[in-house]
Amino acid sequence: VQLVESGGGHVQAGGSLRLSCAVSGTTFSINAMGWYRQAPGKQREFVADITSGGGSSTYADSVKGRFTISRESAKNTVYLQMNSLKPEDTAVYYCNADLYTYTGDYLYTSWGQGTQVTVSS
Repeated sequence: VQLVESGGGHVQAGGSLRLSCAVSGTTFSINAMGWYRQAPGKQREFVADITSGGGSSTYADSVKGRFTISRESAKNTVYLQMNSLKPEDTAVYYCNADLYTYTGDYLYTSWGQGTQVTVSS
């Protein structure tokens, strides 16, 4: 299984970026997908996640109202639209995907390699 993130970069405070994460190489069912981030010297933290059908999403308080998670299940792709970016959003952003059998048994969570987001003031 491969998760490949893209869309990171360097932006000024107040700017926007859109991250993408595409899953390939699996025949298992992809359930929830999400985004985490890790800033230098800090632990990885939850940013947002979205259910398999895209009907429900959850956000960290620090990004509510600024970030929007979405997915295209047919493309096994999850997105993170990030608006009103702040310097404290600077981090490596990782996506993940929960893999299940088609009989509903959880297998494992797969992670991408991360994409750097840098927000300057």
